Amino acid sequence: MRDEVMSKVSNMAAPIRLCRLHGGFEVFAGLRRQRSIFLVSKPGIRLESSKLSSNEQYCLNIVKKQDYENFLCTLLLPEDARAATLAIRAFNIDVASVRDVVSEKMIGKMRMQFWREVIHEIYQGTPRQTPVVKELYRAVVNHKLSKRWFTRIIDSREANLDNNNYRRLSEVEDYAENTCSSLLYLTLESLGLQNVHADHAASHIGKSQGIVTLLRATPYHASKRKVYLPMEILIQHGVAEEQIIRGRVDQKLKDVVYDIASQGHMQLEKARSLKKDVPRAAMPAFLVTVPVANYLKKLQKADFNIFHPSLQQRNTMIPFSLWMQSLRKTY
Repeated sequence: MRDEVMSKVSNMAAPIRLCRLHGGFEVFAGLRRQRSIFLVSKPGIRLESSKLSSNEQYCLNIVKKQDYENFLCTLLLPEDARAATLAIRAFNIDVASVRDVVSEKMIGKMRMQFWREVIHEIYQGTPRQTPVVKELYRAVVNHKLSKRWFTRIIDSREANLDNNNYRRLSEVEDYAENTCSSLLYLTLESLGLQNVHADHAASHIGKSQGIVTLLRATPYHASKRKVYLPMEILIQHGVAEEQIIRGRVDQKLKDVVYDIASQGHMQLEKARSLKKDVPRAAMPAFLVTVPVANYLKKLQKADFNIFHPSLQQRNTMIPFSLWMQSLRKTY
């Protein structure tokens, strides 16, 4: 398979420069402004990062390690937007991880307040001297990023510290709008875009991504004896939380997953229905639809068994799919 892909690449007219990545089966190449490509490489090879500052490298390493699929999507952004988006993603990883790493809600609130102060200082022109903050400051200055999106992400993550179940699927969508969609709005601004049609599509894509993230995380949450699937849908199908915690899959649980996944698919299709009005320059920001759509397809193939082993495996063709979609300028 690798030889076949390499053969296809060698026949392309566009100049391509392969870059090497450290660890795992990864695809990457050509950090060029016009066109990029990445290919499966052998494990244990390091990224050639002579052009990256230490702060950029720090953010890249965080996103690559903890948010791999969004890391791949970010690599295909134009060069001037790439560093900004990596900083934004690194910030989001820190804020999103608070709920899982703190033992007390008050400690989590203190961490959120820390980030509020950091963002305020950035917009006052007095950033703290840490790698992520310095990169965020550079992104804000260079791309005139809107403060409200950072604030909305922090506020939503803090409200989620209670570890309460979602009552309705609409609450999942609201949370996704405030987090996933806000990240897409910031990515669009990093691309120099302020367009109502692009924002409208980003809203739906973020909601779809948030729903898929919830589904993907369910086996992990269950291993921690936590369930965040909407209570309304669980009650409707007669599924108890303990059943999910024990990983007991039956048709009722599959129906729960089907209902939630269907809403994620509907949000994705709504975004795609707006495609004709979305500027082509916005398309790189929407590469996140590739892993979202891929998971939904795999879930359907697994007959909506959310614990199916195939759903826990990394799809090594995602990088190639991302590259192909970037060439098509679509989502």
